[in-house]
Amino acid sequence: QVQLVESGGGLVQPGSSLRLSCRASGFTLDYYTIGWFRQAPGKEREGVSCLSHTDGKPYYANSVKGRFYISRDNAKNTVYLQMNSLKPEDTAVYYCTAGRYDYCSGFRDYDWDYWGKGTLVTVSS
Repeated sequence: QVQLVESGGGLVQPGSSLRLSCRASGFTLDYYTIGWFRQAPGKEREGVSCLSHTDGKPYYANSVKGRFYISRDNAKNTVYLQMNSLKPEDTAVYYCTAGRYDYCSGFRDYDWDYWGKGTLVTVSS
């Protein structure tokens, strides 16, 4: 079965860190560009980060730049989102995506091939 499964979400205090994982099954991530999106209650979905399978150049939303880091481990068929210095405004459901695109420019508008079901991150004191 082809799917992406996120994990690692939870309830944390402001200033804490979390690492989200997204494991692919049924296909190999090696030739896919990866994205992370999030959607907070009552807000539009936001493209958080992207990592190309060609140039390896990461993209980040301004709201997370310097705090979040995207990476991939092709041997484990898994992608990660390391989230540091978390803020209450980072509270959202986080989704990973995979698509047959070569680069990340314009990733927010891509028609992604696969989406995970999401993992909830809540940042609250």
